[in-house]
Amino acid sequence: MTQDRTIRVSAVVLRNATGEVLTVRKRNTSRFMLPGGKPDPGETAAEAAVRECAEEVGAVLDVAALRLVGVFDADAANEPGYRIEGTVYEHPPVQVAGASAEIAETRWLDPAASPLPGDLAPLLEHHVLPALAP
Repeated sequence: MTQDRTIRVSAVVLRNATGEVLTVRKRNTSRFMLPGGKPDPGETAAEAAVRECAEEVGAVLDVAALRLVGVFDADAANEPGYRIEGTVYEHPPVQVAGASAEIAETRWLDPAASPLPGDLAPLLEHHVLPALAP
């Protein structure tokens, strides 16, 4: 039997008033990614995204306000030999309390910055940011 090397996650693009995107870095990791995580059993991707944002950055989201950006596949940032399948949503701006749960640091990122910081997760850098481009 072959082991599934795919990790399925849900994530949310949250922007501030100037259009920057909120990124987070989990404890004991070096790469920044979108807030989000793995769905719990019986939870939809959208429900997981809303729950994870509340846990990680204190953002209260409305599942009905989520807009699907896309489903993307990339190398996992923190699990060597694994792939990430990320269902990514965008939500209208909301108040963000700051890092909590397993999040060590938050950082706002200009999605059009050139060059981009070298510490972004592959899913964010190679798939999500290009999908957000005007």
